[in-house]
Amino acid sequence: MPEPVIEPVSERDPAPGLLWYLTEPTRTAVGIGQFAASRSLLRAAPSGDGHTVLVLPGLGTTDAMTAPLRKFLAGLGYDVHGWGLGLNIGPSVGVVRGMRELLRELAVGAKVSIVGWSLGGIFARELAREHPGMVRQVITLGSPYAMTDLRQTRVNPVYQLLARFYVAGAELPPPEHTRPPFPVPSTSVYSKSDGIVAWQTCISTPATRQENVAVNSSHLGYGYNATVLWLIADRLAQRPNRWRPFTPPPGMARMFPTP
Repeated sequence: MPEPVIEPVSERDPAPGLLWYLTEPTRTAVGIGQFAASRSLLRAAPSGDGHTVLVLPGLGTTDAMTAPLRKFLAGLGYDVHGWGLGLNIGPSVGVVRGMRELLRELAVGAKVSIVGWSLGGIFARELAREHPGMVRQVITLGSPYAMTDLRQTRVNPVYQLLARFYVAGAELPPPEHTRPPFPVPSTSVYSKSDGIVAWQTCISTPATRQENVAVNSSHLGYGYNATVLWLIADRLAQRPNRWRPFTPPPGMARMFPTP
């Protein structure tokens, strides 16, 4: 991986405000409660076609964090897999090698959709760039893949603490604007009330088969948010080679804020 070009943090894209950061646990707890109350709505989510879906967790979390999301997708008929690599400590040699091996195993015979939460979404995009022939689409949840400075996230101290374990040049991905067009369909889910990463770092310029969708969610609550789960189900249910931008279903438009 080439050395990233680090640009100064801009006044427009600072780390999330302290209030959003401090209320992350409370807002996430509220979201989990709403998730339990929204199961009747989610029963009407588009069903799956059985293809394989890989779900990658965020920094400092494990497959346990993505269990409700994976259970939901399995209930829709997908062949769902966690990453099985334990705690996500960042792009260590073992993690990078393990994800590549897992993708090769899962993609035998058919392409795999990858859903990545936070840092897991950055990993998902890198896997798709390396192996576009194995990946059907990528969905990122609050993933700061367009970050140009580690000060644009509230977990910078943790990332720096673990950096000695990382592969060379893994401080940040190469700047998004310097890279070729993303090779597979992608949906970038972001929230302006994200308390962990600057929401501007979680989106890219819309293009053919590339979209950004705003939701109302805490960073830690993406995987329990009924709006997000519906959106993921909708994106995964698209037929291969017939990708269309997301449009909220009738009656749910108010659940998706204006970008």
